[in-house]
Amino acid sequence: MADTTLAGPSAAATAGSKSEQAYHAVKKQIVDGTYSPGYRLVLAKIAEDLGVSVVPVREAIRRLEAEGLVTFERNVGATVAGIDPTEYLYTMQTLSIVEGAATALSSPLIGPDDIARARAVNEEMRACLEHFDPVRFTRLNQDFHSVLFENCPNPHILDLVHRGWNRLASLRSSTFRFVPGRAQESVEEHEALLQLIQSGADAADIERAARLHRSATLDAYLSQTKNT
Repeated sequence: MADTTLAGPSAAATAGSKSEQAYHAVKKQIVDGTYSPGYRLVLAKIAEDLGVSVVPVREAIRRLEAEGLVTFERNVGATVAGIDPTEYLYTMQTLSIVEGAATALSSPLIGPDDIARARAVNEEMRACLEHFDPVRFTRLNQDFHSVLFENCPNPHILDLVHRGWNRLASLRSSTFRFVPGRAQESVEEHEALLQLIQSGADAADIERAARLHRSATLDAYLSQTKNT
C-alpha cells in the first residue's frame, strides 16, 4: 500500500477545517450577543459572509445544536437557543462551590507577581466601567479569576472549575449585560479577595469570600429576572 502521509491536505481535511472555521465564527457571534436568542441562522448568508460553501456551515450548525446553542424547528430552520435560567442557576451554584475551593487551595501558591497581574486586570475592569462593555468585562472577569484558581494543586477540582466556565460560555452568560450595577460591586470584591490572599488569610475565609462573590452575582441576576 502506498504511503500517503506526505500528501497534501485531502478534500475531507479541507472541508473539516472550513467546518471548524464556521463553527468558531458562528459560536463567537452567539457568545458575544451579536446573534441573540431567537435569531434565525440563514446558512446561505453565513456561508457567503465566511466565503465557504453551505456544507461546512451546516456541519457547524449541527455541532452547535448538539451543544445546546442552536435549536432546529421544522419550517423555521436553525435559530439561536434561548438562555435556560435553570441551567444558569445550577451552573453558578456549582461554580461558586468548586471555584471557592480552588481559590482557597491556590492561595498559598499565589505569589506577588500573580497578585500584581490580577490587580492589573481588575484595574482594566474598573476602567471598563466608564463606557461599559459587558462582553469585554466578562472576558476580563475570567482572566482575573483564572489567576486566583489556576494554581490549584487538585486537578479534579480545577477540571470542574473549567467545566463550569465553559458551561457559562455556552449559556452566553454575560450576566453583567442584565445587571450592570453588579459590575462595580464585583470590582470592589475582587480587591477585597486580593487583600485576603496577600495577607495570608485562613483558607476557609478565602473560600467563603470567593464563594459569596460568585453567589452575589447569581443573586443579582435572579433578582433582576424576577422583577422583569
